[in-house]
Amino acid sequence: MTRILKDYPGISLKPENPDEKIDFVRIFGRPAPLHIEIGAGKGTFLLSQAKARPGDNFLGIEWARRYYRYAVDRIGRWGLTNVRIIRTDAAAFLADSVPDDCVDCFHIYFPDPWPKKRHNKRRLICQANVEHLIRCLRPAGQLRIATDHADYFEQIRKVLAARDNELKEIDFLRPASAETGECVGTNFERKYAKDQRPIYTIAVRKT
Repeated sequence: MTRILKDYPGISLKPENPDEKIDFVRIFGRPAPLHIEIGAGKGTFLLSQAKARPGDNFLGIEWARRYYRYAVDRIGRWGLTNVRIIRTDAAAFLADSVPDDCVDCFHIYFPDPWPKKRHNKRRLICQANVEHLIRCLRPAGQLRIATDHADYFEQIRKVLAARDNELKEIDFLRPASAETGECVGTNFERKYAKDQRPIYTIAVRKT
């Protein structure tokens, strides 16, 4: 039986004026620690974290329309008020819409590795995008990344190491919502675990 996906206007955000930065206090109706997940997929991580941490605000960014719609429907059915999702290009959204020093934690779990060498330039974690991630983080804010792709992980480490005057590597702590043996508890991680793929993680803090 096909699941009928509903739209929840209070959950789904529409891109605002690209010349203006988003006022997250207005969007969520309160000041609170802000978490942004880039590549939210079907919303598994967002949903579990929003339930576990009701005092925090969570924003998911997802480009794939089918995943975005599923996540909106899934979270909307729970009636959560501390989650919003937007369908947009993450790199452009960071550059154009997110204010300085406003994000407490970026979560980037299993981003597209673009494995073909000629496509490597499309990878999300690159110097230009990391510059915006750093700009958007509050002092002591964190960036947490997980991938199953060894080559991409090496690139990620090198890109972050090049900003070691602004970022300090810290322990990658599993969220409380992760199940036994999991690093973060996303759909992709659970899929890759069945294939026995190794998972690589890194976390850094803005100094």
